[in-house]
Amino acid sequence: MTTPDPLTNPAVGAAKYKVLAAVLGAVIPVAVAVLYYFPGVFVIPGLNVKSLPAVNAGLNSLTAVCLMLGYYFIRNKQVARHRAMMGLAFLLGSLFLVSYVAYHSQVASTTFGGQGLIRGIYYFILLTHIVLAAATVGLVLFTLYFALTEQFQKHRRIARWTYPVWLYVSVTGVIVYFMISPYYTS
Repeated sequence: MTTPDPLTNPAVGAAKYKVLAAVLGAVIPVAVAVLYYFPGVFVIPGLNVKSLPAVNAGLNSLTAVCLMLGYYFIRNKQVARHRAMMGLAFLLGSLFLVSYVAYHSQVASTTFGGQGLIRGIYYFILLTHIVLAAATVGLVLFTLYFALTEQFQKHRRIARWTYPVWLYVSVTGVIVYFMISPYYTS
């Protein structure tokens, strides 16, 4: 018996992508959690990551802009521009994830030093950001999958959830950076 070829049998390729998206959607948040709770697990001596929090904020900002432009373009039926913006948002988000993991593999998380009401606001934003960031990975991968496989009805259905969650995560990532940046010690 021969093994089905994903190039000649699109259903096999689609099934493999779904499995890959589900696995990545689960593994990436777990890997980030491991780095958070066990800082220094993958330390590379001499690696300077001091500027990465600012780079990450920039990547998050650009991702948010691309998401909003992508939304604007699809609402105005400019599909090619929508695809370009969403592809760029995916690329920027991927670069962010690599940069974020690189930083947190080298440096322990910074604690927020604010007091009073601002502390509660910070932790509310941070908690919702973290929870939704974990969900974003799977949402983005499946939204992308449905677009690439031209399952546009499913793409639209999941994108209605993915877009606001991903935008919230991108924007709150920048807010968290600006709220905590005075407390960076590295």
